[in-house]
Amino acid sequence: MKYEQTVQEHLRLTILRLLSEDPDYTMNDSLITDLTENYGFTPSRDRVRTELAWLREQGFVTTDIDPAITIAILTERGADVARGRVTVPGIKRPSPGRR
Repeated sequence: MKYEQTVQEHLRLTILRLLSEDPDYTMNDSLITDLTENYGFTPSRDRVRTELAWLREQGFVTTDIDPAITIAILTERGADVARGRVTVPGIKRPSPGRR
């Protein structure tokens, strides 16, 4: 697997996990960008928006898009992926004990 693909799969899982930890399962792209830094990522806001668009297309999140901000809401399907109940191509599977 190529380096960029591996990073992309980990970043997508991290985004889903961040959303699953929020009491409302909702975060904006600015907050997601800042919080992913705690997990070793340094994505631009544009990169986070790109990943959110991909996650939306797959049905893992819904989004409310405004020119200034994108708000992501975790779906039930996305929560299943974040917890490792479902595995899908393009998203890293959580390690055992990290659910």
